[in-house]
Amino acid sequence: MKAFLILEDGTVFEGTSIGSTKEIISEIVFNTSMTGYLEVLTDPSYAGQAVAMTYPLIGNYGICREDMESLKLWPDGYIVRELSRVPSNFRSEDSIQNILTEFDIPGIAGIDTRALTKILREKGTMNGMITTDENYHIEEVLPKLKEYSPKGVVAKVTCAEKSVLKGDKYKVALLDFGAKKNIARSLNERGCEVTIYPAFTSAEEIIASNPDGIMLSNGPGDPKECVSIIEELKKLYDTDIPIFAICLGHQLMALATGADTHKMKYGHRGGNHPVKDLKTGKVYISSQNHGYVVDSEKVNPDIAEVGFVNVNDKTVEGLRYKNKNIFTVQFHPEACPGPQDSSTLFDEFLDMMGGNKNA
Repeated sequence: MKAFLILEDGTVFEGTSIGSTKEIISEIVFNTSMTGYLEVLTDPSYAGQAVAMTYPLIGNYGICREDMESLKLWPDGYIVRELSRVPSNFRSEDSIQNILTEFDIPGIAGIDTRALTKILREKGTMNGMITTDENYHIEEVLPKLKEYSPKGVVAKVTCAEKSVLKGDKYKVALLDFGAKKNIARSLNERGCEVTIYPAFTSAEEIIASNPDGIMLSNGPGDPKECVSIIEELKKLYDTDIPIFAICLGHQLMALATGADTHKMKYGHRGGNHPVKDLKTGKVYISSQNHGYVVDSEKVNPDIAEVGFVNVNDKTVEGLRYKNKNIFTVQFHPEACPGPQDSSTLFDEFLDMMGGNKNA
């Protein structure tokens, strides 16, 4: 069946329908990862977006549900150059085609994803429609595309109730703004007892649980939309509880302390982004997925300093807060998919919690 990707600048790509045949309007973004397509599909940070994979062959090692970063697929749509119809992998349980259909995610294959990516890099991220309707009227589609904006996506992806991963070391409260499973797993593997809380949990409830540390997760959408969450983070900042934040959590803590954020032209999404730790001078190759960034010039030097920068474009990749046991990063030290270079940041968080112990 034919499928069409229509961009808000009027560009139309024709390909083949994969997965669901429903029609969607979404923000079109691209990911440069060469592997890890299942982890990308199950990353809640992609809620409200349709993902184009720049690597030309997707699906060749099939689907292994053990590798899923959440219980379902989150992107609105999926865009690939070539879909492997016959997976080859001893761990494979299914195909991308089947799992897209299972979770009602429409996609398009057979288009020039290189050309699509060049458009998004030159003109910036834009909205688009995936449709199987060959009789579409572009003059009716384009106004709808320009009107679209993803709203309420954190509420959509967060957990409904708290849960606990048992451990015998430090007690960590993980605020789930769209957390990938590997964040809790990375802490739990280090002996931490991780209590996962819904995104809109009050600061008072978190503080009353007497955690040794607080983890703020990744998540989707514009951080400035999370007004009530930012107010709760201000209260958490005022405590002496160590805090480590990733991605959206990093942006929200920056906003809670008076900094600002803005939307990037096309964002960072992939598994090969170089990040420099300004404290040690080390450069990590990092996994990233974000379309917003903290403004370096809006960070109050009395409150925080830039701790990490992107080697390519010099944007802020992390903050270290002064006179507080708080540090935050824009990239993903838990990776999945991506390199594990910066996973030691979890150990740094454990060291911070150790310093918070009375014993």
